[in-house]
Amino acid sequence: MGDIVQMHFGTVDYVIFAMLLVASTGIGLYYAFSGGRQRTTQEFLLADRSMSCLPVSLSLLATFQSAVAILGAPSEIYTHGTQYWFLGCSYFLGLLIPAHIFIPVFYRLRLSSAYEYLELRFSKSVRICGTVTFIFQMVIYMGVVLYAPALALNAVTGFDLWGAVLAMGLVCTVYTTLGGLKAVIWTDVFQTIVMFAGQLAVIVVGTHQAGGIAEVWRKAQNGSRISGLDLNPDPLERHTFWTLGVGGIFLMLALYGVNQAQVQRYLSSRTEKEAIMSCYVVFPCQQIVLTLGCLMGLVMYARYGEESPLDQGYVTTNDQMVLYFVMDVLRDLPGLPGLFVACLFSGALSTISSAFNSLATVTMEDLIKPHVPAMTEARATLLSKCLALSYGLVCLAMAYIASLMGSVLQAALSIFGMVGGPLLGVFCLGMFFPCANSTGALVGLAAGLAMAFWIGIGSFVSRMSSSVVPVINATLAPDVGNITTAIMTTLITAKPRPSGVQALYSLSYMWYSAHNSTTVVVVGLLVSFLTGPWKEKQLKPGTIYPVLGNLLFFLPQRYKEKLCCVTPLGNKCKGLDQQDQILPYQMAQKESNGVSHTTDEDKLREEEDEQATVQPTCNIVHTVQETAL
Repeated sequence: MGDIVQMHFGTVDYVIFAMLLVASTGIGLYYAFSGGRQRTTQEFLLADRSMSCLPVSLSLLATFQSAVAILGAPSEIYTHGTQYWFLGCSYFLGLLIPAHIFIPVFYRLRLSSAYEYLELRFSKSVRICGTVTFIFQMVIYMGVVLYAPALALNAVTGFDLWGAVLAMGLVCTVYTTLGGLKAVIWTDVFQTIVMFAGQLAVIVVGTHQAGGIAEVWRKAQNGSRISGLDLNPDPLERHTFWTLGVGGIFLMLALYGVNQAQVQRYLSSRTEKEAIMSCYVVFPCQQIVLTLGCLMGLVMYARYGEESPLDQGYVTTNDQMVLYFVMDVLRDLPGLPGLFVACLFSGALSTISSAFNSLATVTMEDLIKPHVPAMTEARATLLSKCLALSYGLVCLAMAYIASLMGSVLQAALSIFGMVGGPLLGVFCLGMFFPCANSTGALVGLAAGLAMAFWIGIGSFVSRMSSSVVPVINATLAPDVGNITTAIMTTLITAKPRPSGVQALYSLSYMWYSAHNSTTVVVVGLLVSFLTGPWKEKQLKPGTIYPVLGNLLFFLPQRYKEKLCCVTPLGNKCKGLDQQDQILPYQMAQKESNGVSHTTDEDKLREEEDEQATVQPTCNIVHTVQETAL
């Protein structure tokens, strides 16, 4: 194709990009000055628990469909073929388990922060540790996710680097601070549509230029880019059906089961049923996103074959390769490059706005409110807005720090995945193992984090040291797939199978979450048994999920009670509506260190219940089950 100079944007492209920023800001301003005008923490942080299924589901999708993921998936398919598509197999259980296990527990407890659960189930110290871990995870991540796509864009198109970073960071901060969670969710909906439009435009035009979808498929097959089912059980293999289909489930659970950004969306739903439905709606949307990424990678291969822009020296990294392809395909079509860049930054906006809002929520609910219980609603709301604004400025500072990181940038991205697994482990320990105690949870979390950082940093350092050794025909794997789950690149060489500690460092990144969460559960249970496992009477109602009770659904009630596998979560009380069934969970919140999170409406309902002379018949038995994951 000859030497291609750096490609630049036209006026139309800049106009389309500016329209994205203006529309996002407009949505934020609309929700700042309509409805309740964000005057309560309930409205600002939880959208008044009034959201319907569709916007929540699209927001769930957009939150972790980051700009780095939009750039990563096609370059992975281009380099290694369609094996990555089998990640879609993990989406089924990865969304079904949160829908029917995590959402019922969180929603019925009427939480504001996912980490409130850790206090109800264990203790305040476990809650604070979980909160601090999450804040550390998101603060590092959000700066990188803003800076990385801006850097790629600057390298390929000459688009002003800090102009893009500042525009995105400030716009996102404004609409998150003014409009609260409602603005975040509705801008996510708008940005999801822009993301789909941008990717579709590239695929349609690229396919047409390549000679049609049949020609794209033929070239991909001839180039061995259409992968079959790889059933190799070796956990050191980077991508196989097992690493993607099974290891991916744990990654999905860490993202869609216990991450505050997603839990907050479930809790903003009008009803528990709508929260569960949002998970079901996300499933086909996730499959579409994955398929679009795969198609773009195949169209790239049909265009360049084995002569990638990276090998030709037109670009220096894999994420730049996708942008180069987009500019190459769309350069004669004014406006479409701008649409793709809007798509790219929609990914960044949706991710960092969720980070701001969830960070403000956990800081307010977990670190401030418990220590200042007498704070007025107006002051709490103002403080929440100030927190969102502060985290926005911290994000810009982190983007600047990311610019100084150089080769450490990939390690910073990986921290997101390293921390997700241990947090998932703590929630699983609490929800499924009634015998686990507070000490076990703390030691388990510490062990899980230590293991995560040991493997993560160790593998990064060993790769960096080995990459300086000249290797004939060695190719560096790309920053692939959903980078939000911390993809770390590997050097593909014809070297012997590693052993000992090196084998641990060579573990496929898809198993990180499973390995680290299992470490937390195993260590947590061992320490719990050594320090005295908790008894049934020490547990608060609604904090255990009745796994065994649900598995033995065919047994009569009296046998299930004898087996200790009935909890309030498993009982549907005849004669009580959904709101009244929540009462055992509110009771649990009251018992937790005297901190109550019930609303005025809930208190009124409780007073009415106390005055009632006739109570519906309901055998709420607070027993627990011994069960395993």
